[in-house]
Amino acid sequence: MVYLNTEQHLPLERTCDLLEEFYHHRLSEGTIVTACAEAAQKVAKSNEAVKEHLVEHERVAHFDETGMVINGVLHWLHTASTSLLTYYAMHPKRGSAAINEINILPRFKGRAVHDDLVSYFQYEVEHALCNAHHLRTLLFLLERYPQKWVQDLIELLSKIKEKVEAVKRKTETALSIRQTNAFSKTYDELVRKGLRANPPPKKNSRQHGQRGRLKQSPARNLLLRLREHKQAVLAFMYDFNVPFDNNQAERDLRMMKVKQKVSGGFRSLAGAQNFCKIRSYLSTARKNGVKALAALRYAFVGNPFLPDFVAPLAE
Repeated sequence: MVYLNTEQHLPLERTCDLLEEFYHHRLSEGTIVTACAEAAQKVAKSNEAVKEHLVEHERVAHFDETGMVINGVLHWLHTASTSLLTYYAMHPKRGSAAINEINILPRFKGRAVHDDLVSYFQYEVEHALCNAHHLRTLLFLLERYPQKWVQDLIELLSKIKEKVEAVKRKTETALSIRQTNAFSKTYDELVRKGLRANPPPKKNSRQHGQRGRLKQSPARNLLLRLREHKQAVLAFMYDFNVPFDNNQAERDLRMMKVKQKVSGGFRSLAGAQNFCKIRSYLSTARKNGVKALAALRYAFVGNPFLPDFVAPLAE
């Protein structure tokens, strides 16, 4: 029941239909909900051990969030992950209120890879920004507001990425100081060119009665972020443990979105939270070569899967 509903994303009614076809006996939807709640409880300690390992021992972790509907109301599914570990949590909020309650990033000792969401920068950790996001924004600007610096910056980021990958293939651990300085200088020059081409709005452009900060162009907004967070944008160049993008987190969220597409959302917050706990456990198991059905069997017999490199929580 848990496997069909959480791993294969079958809605409750279709899960009942399938089990009736298999076993000639129709279960109630409540029975499946109860089974999932029991599974969530049985994998809880394993998930908490993964959470503490992420906080204490991972040098780089990926963070992201996406909207999910619960009983018709928008909530936010948050993830913290690596190539071998996954932790999901559901929360009514997107920003710092959720991040604080989930309590991974506020205690995190490594480098956090994420997008430009302002809330992430409230935490005193080393940051790395997703350059796939930056490239998508630059391509949009190239189509809608073409300026030479845009194409040049796209080419620069792509060139740095290619150079880093080439050096990694040679099993080297860093670019030369001369190379990083040259890339850094070119980056600064292109950002300055962009800011000159996209000045701030004039004060006399304020409409009568208009309050607050004057709206800036999309290009200027991006350039200000690129200037302010330069070290985070180019973190992949300085530290080869840092990827160019945040694709790990995006991949971990992608299958969770399938649940919403198939079922149309969750009926209750408790059900959504149980789903997150089970999917956290199954995703970590899968990343470590353990199939979902086997991992669930381990959990139900009281021996939930935990990667060898993750210390179990003390009793």
